[in-house]
Amino acid sequence: MPWYLYLAVKQLVPTGRRLSFFTAISVVSVALGVALLIVVLGVMGGFGFQIRRMIVDTEGEIQIKARGAIGDYHTIVKRVEAVPGVAGASPYAAGILMVQYQNKPAFPQMRGLDMLSVERVVSLGRFTSPGALAALDDDSVILSEGLAESLGCPIGGTLEIYTPLMLARKDVEVILPRTVKVVGVLRIGHQQLDSSTVYCTLRLAQDLYGLDRSVHGINVRLEPGADEDQVAAAINGILPDFVRAFSWMDSFADFLWILQLEKNMMMFVLLFVVLVAAFLTMSLLLVLVLKKTREIGVLGALGATRRQIAVCFCLQGVVIGVLGTATGLALGFTVLHFRNECVHAITRLTGGQELLARFYQFSELPAHSEPRDVAVIVLAALLLSTLAGIVPALLAARLKPVEALRSE
Repeated sequence: MPWYLYLAVKQLVPTGRRLSFFTAISVVSVALGVALLIVVLGVMGGFGFQIRRMIVDTEGEIQIKARGAIGDYHTIVKRVEAVPGVAGASPYAAGILMVQYQNKPAFPQMRGLDMLSVERVVSLGRFTSPGALAALDDDSVILSEGLAESLGCPIGGTLEIYTPLMLARKDVEVILPRTVKVVGVLRIGHQQLDSSTVYCTLRLAQDLYGLDRSVHGINVRLEPGADEDQVAAAINGILPDFVRAFSWMDSFADFLWILQLEKNMMMFVLLFVVLVAAFLTMSLLLVLVLKKTREIGVLGALGATRRQIAVCFCLQGVVIGVLGTATGLALGFTVLHFRNECVHAITRLTGGQELLARFYQFSELPAHSEPRDVAVIVLAALLLSTLAGIVPALLAARLKPVEALRSE
């Protein structure tokens, strides 16, 4: 081991002591900055990752839509399923309905599912109560958990559904509400999706909206590893002009852009925490240089070059950066692991459990750390810590041995 590296470690961790006070303060400051970045970016990344998973699980990676209704959707589905990378396609109908249970109304979103193909595209089975999808027919529906609770409707209850056609019809024909049975409850984990959605068969949705044999769109599930944009471009090459395919990123581009912007801004702001820790490290190293002035003079008198003396003090910043970053990573990922316990403890004390679900839309706090984000945090912490050691190192290297030995 080079003497200057050995000396750098010994100045940070003197013999007979675990860690000097100024070293501990420097390491803790860097660790807190790194941990804060890991936790905040992990949670922000978790929102984006969870939303992507829910979009794919409930709608597939690609949505095919038209300017109006899609008439000959059977032919389009066959063409789409023949495209390389496509695992399955399922038509759907969607809209707003009015439902009523024991004179209590609600206005949920409706999703009409093709029961012959839905399981190839949408993973709703793992979100519903056991046997619900198998029991779903043209005279029954599945309610989202929040909607069932707000209506007070249990499984087996009877709903009345009022179609928008009641307002559109101008003739003397009277359209009566459709009576259906609730055969299951669905819980996805997103407050908005769980609060106001009715799932029914495609045939029932077509009847309610007067679509005849048409649909509103087609959901497409891709094979693992397939690129959404490339497959969407290939699908658009075989579709009629009035029908277009959009990847989930295109369909939710504005929302995802806002999430990414918020994440980038949080990283930019929180990097200043690490920058403050770097300035603290630099200040403490400058104090160390002033305290070790005579020792620096002795090193110069013994033949140490300015470069070696500079490297000795610069390495102290590197060691502090490595120790602080490692400690911060461990602390940050530990907090992320127990994030829900921490949030639940805080919300129980403040009484804000319902507000968390209402405003952030998730019943549990999501977390997902991108390897790229972790790499940026680690590199930034190490770089700033190294730069923090350069100024004290240059000051120490400029000291002349004779003047340093005369220092009091």
